[in-house]
Amino acid sequence: MTTEAQRTAPSARRHAPHDGTGVSRLEAFIDAMIDLGQTGQVFGEHGIGKTATFFSHIARAHPEATLVYVPAANLTPDDLLVGAPVRDPRSGELVLRQLVMSALKPGRPFVLLIDDSLQAGDTIQSQLMQIACDWTLGEHDLRALGCIGVFLTDNESLSETSARRGDLALLDRMVTMRITANDTSWRRNLAAKYRRWDLDPVFSVWASLSPELRALLSPRTLDHVLANAREGFPLRWGLPLLDGERLRLVERDPDGRPGQDRTAEILDRIAAALGVPNPATVPDPVRRVVRAALRNRWTVLLQGPPGCGKTELVRQTLREGLGRDPLYFSLPVTNVEDLCAPVPSADGTLDHLLAARFTGPEPKAIVWDEYNRPKDKAAFAKLMEITQEWSLAGRRIENLRAQVAVQNPPYHLGRKLLVARNNIAQASRFTASLTVEPEDIPANEWLIDRYGADAETVLEWWKHDIDEEGRAWITKRTMERLIKLHRRGLPLEMATVYLGDGEYAPVPLTALIDRLRGRPVTGLRELARDVDAWERRLRRAAERSDEGGNDSDVVHQIIANAELSQLKKHREAVTRLVAWLPPKLRATYLVGASEQQQRFWTQVFMAMRR
Repeated sequence: MTTEAQRTAPSARRHAPHDGTGVSRLEAFIDAMIDLGQTGQVFGEHGIGKTATFFSHIARAHPEATLVYVPAANLTPDDLLVGAPVRDPRSGELVLRQLVMSALKPGRPFVLLIDDSLQAGDTIQSQLMQIACDWTLGEHDLRALGCIGVFLTDNESLSETSARRGDLALLDRMVTMRITANDTSWRRNLAAKYRRWDLDPVFSVWASLSPELRALLSPRTLDHVLANAREGFPLRWGLPLLDGERLRLVERDPDGRPGQDRTAEILDRIAAALGVPNPATVPDPVRRVVRAALRNRWTVLLQGPPGCGKTELVRQTLREGLGRDPLYFSLPVTNVEDLCAPVPSADGTLDHLLAARFTGPEPKAIVWDEYNRPKDKAAFAKLMEITQEWSLAGRRIENLRAQVAVQNPPYHLGRKLLVARNNIAQASRFTASLTVEPEDIPANEWLIDRYGADAETVLEWWKHDIDEEGRAWITKRTMERLIKLHRRGLPLEMATVYLGDGEYAPVPLTALIDRLRGRPVTGLRELARDVDAWERRLRRAAERSDEGGNDSDVVHQIIANAELSQLKKHREAVTRLVAWLPPKLRATYLVGASEQQQRFWTQVFMAMRR
């Protein structure tokens, strides 16, 4: 019997480069620089597989060597080299020595890859110049330490880098190559990664796009699109969130203005090529994507308005999946020293101590809260290494299974939030990027479970008595404050968002105050309390018209807006009343419903038939 690997192997072979050697242009360049002992500089767009090609090719073509990966964007001046007192083994005296980072003494031949080399600061650039020119660092000869190759990589775009390398003394020491996606082995790697699919049709879709669209839908981003497709998620989740907005696949007109938005069309073509659906959304999206992150070792980004409960839901879901609390970091109060710190080691190298929470063999997941509000650039730079390479100061974090970054959008309710900007290199590192709406967070059930009837009253007011704009101002966090202040007899206005100068969020609270004081209203409790009368009214409406009537609409809206716990509590009444609703209204209860809701309604419909 033919195995799946055997069936898909020809596909992987088809995507090997057709230059007669079986290696890509970048792989051939790597081999040549190692053979010649020359420093290689590689420029190319982000996301085309530069770094991945180094990792895969060194392991395959140079098994005797290890790849020492140094992400230059998050280096500080003392990371590579630092002067420190050490005891001289001959004299026994303390002497000042220059200690080199421990990764540069791996104890075997190594290739040094300095990634994002143009994003390093001025001091680091000077250190990189010595490495590139002489293969030395301070008093250390890298060749004596086992170095057989030195490479610097980056994208030349000034919008993403700190400098443009122009020093002739440095440029004269390197061999430089500019590459495109066609010069790396990304097709072969994706074909091997997604063996269940024949990716030839997907590659054909990608190749049919203009160069501008191919740059936007980079191989890295295409990888993320495929990962989401494999999980049955919307393919657009694989597109990064750039400054809070979903990346759009749009070409520029000749006059420079944005042209037609082809995002939906292209993603649908990819879905069709794979033979999978491209849903607009999925039920319970936050918990589903966090669980997928744990299964697949993903880094995901969740962006949503403040106060909707996204962070607590993420921590709860990770806790359920891991059996223990995730590691939690709030970026506005996180320093570099909270993550790691350089220290001299006994063997005369510069080692890094990791925060205790990163060590140990137990399974781990990390929540990066307020991700786009970092305390400083240095802390965010260190964070970038963890999210990109799952390592810290070059050390792998053992048994790290998922990372979830949580942030607010740049604007909400017409007001600007104090969040940082990002670039495509940062944004495209997340396998899934979700924009979260309040209705995606099942915080209502938590409120009911904790606050009972008071929470039900506040939720009924929120669903029925205020408009869409008002609901946007009243977050789940605000609802909890409203309940607490009501229980203490304090003015409810103080629970809403204070905007300054005596102004609170523009949401009328009169109806809520009336509900809390016991004003007669019609909710699910009232329907269940008088179910016989309501059943008679619905029967009359059904006899007059297949479309129902006003009473049918009232009951439908109350049931549609009820939480699952409320529906279960009044299951018998719900079953009796739903039986008299028009079929087209009953069908809506299954649209976009979670698995638990679908199970409940299936049981209700079966009970109706009996």
